[in-house]
Amino acid sequence: MILEKDLLEKLENGSRLNFEEGVKLFDLDVITLGHYANKIRVDRFGKKTYFNINRHINPTNICKDVCQFCAYSATRKNPNQYTLSHEEILKTVEKSSKNGIKEVHIVSAHNPNTGLDWYMDIFKKIRKNFPDIHIKALTAAEIHFLSTEYNLSYQEIIDIMCESGVDSMPGGGAEIFDEKVRKRICGGKVSSTQWLEIHKLWHEKGRKSNATMLFGHIESRENRVDHILRLRDLQNITNGFNAFIPLVFQTENNYLKVKEPVTANEILKTYAVSRILLDNIPNIKAYWATSTVKLALIAQEFGANDVDGTIEKESIQSAAGAASKNGIAQLEFVDLIKNAGFIPVERDSIYNELKVY
Repeated sequence: MILEKDLLEKLENGSRLNFEEGVKLFDLDVITLGHYANKIRVDRFGKKTYFNINRHINPTNICKDVCQFCAYSATRKNPNQYTLSHEEILKTVEKSSKNGIKEVHIVSAHNPNTGLDWYMDIFKKIRKNFPDIHIKALTAAEIHFLSTEYNLSYQEIIDIMCESGVDSMPGGGAEIFDEKVRKRICGGKVSSTQWLEIHKLWHEKGRKSNATMLFGHIESRENRVDHILRLRDLQNITNGFNAFIPLVFQTENNYLKVKEPVTANEILKTYAVSRILLDNIPNIKAYWATSTVKLALIAQEFGANDVDGTIEKESIQSAAGAASKNGIAQLEFVDLIKNAGFIPVERDSIYNELKVY
C-alpha cells in the first residue's frame, strides 16, 4: 500500500514514479497535485506559454474504420461526405500562408478511395510551392491504414512520407492503449503496439512526433497511467516525442453515449499527472480545441506549457461538439495568454522559439 506521505516525499525529491504511484497521484487533491506539476513546469519554462501559427486541414471524412467515439466519419452519424481536391488544399495553404502560418497540420479519415499517391502528391505539391511551411501529417493510424491497403511495411510508408516532404508526425490515433478499452472504442484500428512501433520507426529516421491520449470516456485512471508510462518507456529509447497532448473526449454525435463530460477537476488532474510522470517528454500541450480556451489557460498552472495554435479551421473535434471550428486569431491568442498571467511565445513545430511577446 502506498502512503500519501511517502508519495509526497517522492514528489518533493523529484523521484521518478511507478505505475502504482502514478495511480495514487489522482487521489491527491487537485491543488496539491497542481502545485507539484507547476513546480516542474516553472523550473523548465518559467512563465512561458507556447503557441504556433498553424492551419489544420482535414482532406476527407470518408472512413473505412468504424470507431465508436468518432463524430467525424461520414460513414456513420455524419452523412455529409467530402474529399477535398488537391487544388482546394493548395488554395487553402496559399491563403493561410498569407496569414503567416508556419505549419500545416494534415490528418483525416481512412479513405480507401483516395490512396497513397493522392496523399504523397499533395505533400510534394505543398513542399514545392511553400518550402518554408512545416508539414505535419499522417497519424500512426493513417500509416497503419495505408500499410494494410497497399501491402507495404510501416518502414516503407515512412520512407515514402519523408521523400514526399513530411517533416513531423502528429500524435493522433493513440486514443487509449489498453486493448480492452480499445476494442470497444476503436476496434479494428491500429493497435497500441503498432502505434508505438510506428512512432519508434519514425524517430529512428531522426524525425520528431507528438503523442496523444484520449480521455474522459470509458477509460479508467489506471488506463491513463498505463498509457502515459508506455510513452515514457518509448521516449527512454528514442527521445523522439516533442510533446504529449491529453485530448479531452467530446461527448456529442458518437456511439459511446457518455452521458456526462469529464469534469474540469479531472481534466486538470490529468494534465498534472502527465507532467509529473512524463519526466522525459518536454512539452505538455493543453489542446484548447478539446479543453476549451479558458481551461487550457488554467492548465498552464497545472503542468501544461503549450496551448497549440491558431488552427484557423478544425473539423474533427468540432464535429463532436468542441467550439474549435474557426480557430483563434493570433493577436487574440497573445492577449489571452498575457491576461492569464503568462508570457506568450510563438514557436515552430519542433519548439524553437520564434518570438517572445
